[in-house]
Amino acid sequence: MNPFDLLGGASAQFTPLLAMNGLAIAGIVILVVLLVVAIWWFATYNGLVRKKQACRESWADIDVELKRRHDLIPNLVSTVKGYASHESGVLTEVTKLRDQAVADQSGNQQTRGEVESKLSAGIGQVLMRAEAYPDLKASDNFLQLQKELAETETRIERARRFYNANARSYQVGCQVFPSSIVAGAQGFPADAYQFFKLDDPSEAAAVKVDFGADKES
Repeated sequence: MNPFDLLGGASAQFTPLLAMNGLAIAGIVILVVLLVVAIWWFATYNGLVRKKQACRESWADIDVELKRRHDLIPNLVSTVKGYASHESGVLTEVTKLRDQAVADQSGNQQTRGEVESKLSAGIGQVLMRAEAYPDLKASDNFLQLQKELAETETRIERARRFYNANARSYQVGCQVFPSSIVAGAQGFPADAYQFFKLDDPSEAAAVKVDFGADKES
């Protein structure tokens, strides 16, 4: 028998094996690719869940400080009214805004942010009007309320910045490709968490009064 005939027969036998090995390699490659995609998908999904939870937790921090401010306002209004009855208009407005803010506690961030911004401006107006009443400025109760409100405003601003950072991270995660694919498929709307900010920069200035004023002799 011709040796070349033997080689030809052996080659014919190996051809199906090579084809099977090629299919196996292709299958392995596909499985590896699918595994990598699955790992990336779940990692991205878990990352979005963590960002969402961070937004919720930081919003809860804002909520705590806002409720503290809501609790202080009735005492402020009552104290100012006892010394400055002529300021009933601004006191009534602040009380109205406070009641609205309390009623909107279950609302979305944008709606609450608008109300709380107006409330901040109203508190600032009350405190600035108090400058015209020496007896009120000398009141221990009023001075204590000023201090507590100042501390609360500082904590609110700090909590807002922290929340806004988390909201920005969440929005970027929902909008940037390719994580936006996961966000869209898994139900993570980019606008679920809006920035908590003052609508008018002048409103921020309105609450910046001198909380550390000394009693007048």
